Amino acid sequence: MRKNFMTKSGLALAAAGTLLFASLTGCSKSGAAATTAAAAEASAAGVSGTFEGSAAGMAGESNPVKVSLTLKDGVITDVKVEGPGETQGIGTKAIDELPGAMISANSVEVDGISGATITSDAIKAAAVAALASAGMKPEDLQSKAAGETALAQDETVDADVAIIGMGGAGMTAAITAADAGKSVVILESQSMGGGNSVRATGGMNAAATPEQAKNKFTEEAGVNATLEKAKKDFADNEAITKLAATVQEQWDAYQAKPEGYFDTAELMALDTMIGGHGTNDPELVMTLTKNSADSIQWLHDHGADLSSVGAAGGASVKRIHRPVNAEGKTTAVGAYIVPILTKNVEDRGVKVFYNTTAEKILMKDGAAVGVEGKGTSGNTITVNAKAVILATGGFGANAEMVEKYRPDLKGFVTTNAAGALGQGIAMAEDAGAALVDMDQIQIHPTVHVDEKGNAHLITEGVRGDGAILVNKDGNRFYDEVSTRDKVSAAEMEQKDGSVWLILDQAMMDGSAVYQGYVDAGYAVTGQTFEELAKAMDVPAENFTKTMESWAKIYADRKDEEFGRTSFSNENDLSRAPFYAILVAPGIHHTMGGVRINTNTEVLDTDNKTISGLFAAGEVTGGIHGGNRLGGTAVSDFTVMGRIAGQAAVDYIK
Repeated sequence: MRKNFMTKSGLALAAAGTLLFASLTGCSKSGAAATTAAAAEASAAGVSGTFEGSAAGMAGESNPVKVSLTLKDGVITDVKVEGPGETQGIGTKAIDELPGAMISANSVEVDGISGATITSDAIKAAAVAALASAGMKPEDLQSKAAGETALAQDETVDADVAIIGMGGAGMTAAITAADAGKSVVILESQSMGGGNSVRATGGMNAAATPEQAKNKFTEEAGVNATLEKAKKDFADNEAITKLAATVQEQWDAYQAKPEGYFDTAELMALDTMIGGHGTNDPELVMTLTKNSADSIQWLHDHGADLSSVGAAGGASVKRIHRPVNAEGKTTAVGAYIVPILTKNVEDRGVKVFYNTTAEKILMKDGAAVGVEGKGTSGNTITVNAKAVILATGGFGANAEMVEKYRPDLKGFVTTNAAGALGQGIAMAEDAGAALVDMDQIQIHPTVHVDEKGNAHLITEGVRGDGAILVNKDGNRFYDEVSTRDKVSAAEMEQKDGSVWLILDQAMMDGSAVYQGYVDAGYAVTGQTFEELAKAMDVPAENFTKTMESWAKIYADRKDEEFGRTSFSNENDLSRAPFYAILVAPGIHHTMGGVRINTNTEVLDTDNKTISGLFAAGEVTGGIHGGNRLGGTAVSDFTVMGRIAGQAAVDYIK
């Protein structure tokens, strides 16, 4: 079996050969570079004028990143960047920060923003193109005369709560603690917050919410299938059997009087336990699900509305909550939530040390009393605190650590942010913490790898909203909305270990996220099934038969061959044009980590709490068991982050 796409993804390099330059007298048709001044005014001291360049970023060539570069006597005096198609909270960080760096250094060859490599490279490539339109190369710019660069100084600060990591869990905890009147300091290893949280695309799972109640309930088959699976496959699992009995009672009561939308915290817990192969910590799971609806309201109260509800893999009913834009289209949940959480953190005066990697949890008499970290210039930041919250995320971007626990995943691409290196797990272990489920590493079934080797996550919501998967013979091969581990395993059994994800125009019209995949150049398209099959290089007869068969399956809501029970209410894949994205499995989430209790207190190897030390988010283990359901990571960081923030406050009292 071949594993197509299973190679390590290098950093995207903006090769000079990919840039198209305009002449000094006007724009080329490609628009890659042009001058906005009448002409460059050459002087004895150098070139003056304003020049423009563009290059493909996350949104592709159809919506490129544009740079306007102003020179005065060969010195950069102003840089303006436009990138409306770049990812909010990731690419926009590079757009905000790189212009200042270029002006300061009088160079377009500056460090990019970690985690925003594609946008950073596009900005730099566009700046090179702008220079070319001025008749210059990057090396023609003279470094500004400056004295010795002042190194950052060592610093010691005091706080009630020290938080390591500024992803979703860290920010949620910070907001909670700050709202309780506590002073908070965050150490963040990257130049921006967000971590893996900002990359979350699908949504947030929550049960029994007002948002669900606005929808018609059509998921009877999903509930029945879950209850049957619990009886058939998990009869010897006490926690699942007990949950199933409770859900059965709830389901019977609903069927006797079917009012509103059926979902409960227990059904969400049952889905989560079954999805995790029954190895999850049942108490942690129930803590997550019972607090999920309230956390949707908490987000709303802090400016983030997740009003659209859809389906996701492994869920019996529709419960993944998503944001919508001004046009009513669903958008990526992480890029939507993270900037809102960031503003909430800033509004509360929380001190954040960016580019500062925590290295040690300070301990005294068996209790956590602070954090020590290093800045990029080697300076030491010491935070003396009354409580410490660990929110550093997982280790999916640490290839060596992944291979240590799962040698079979060597060489897989990863969807993880650059900071997901597992440092928090190592620090917690040094402080005496126990670890759990470290070999449970999830691969996501729909990862697209571009021609430069960059991995792009295609959200689970695509399949929940009606997409199907076909192999390179043009045939369906599995239930598309089964759990991630099972779909991934089925994909790896197909030719080349890669498959096609099929969407239609109706799906594009309903989601800005899906349209973004097309704009970025990830998809091939066709006006008919035959045209799409040709673009995919699959047998047209097989593919056409597959799509015609799917039309009947959708109409009957019955999938005899693969047992799919979740169907979109709107999207039947019949509206041209049609689209296909080539995908394969990639490393996505690490379910293992630090052992915690339901109060997010970190436990030691004797299962006793470590005083003053709390943890939330992907750095922890136990909640997801052997497989995480799509949409539950956002539930995890919101619910458990809130609990950690409040637990730290209560501990200080």
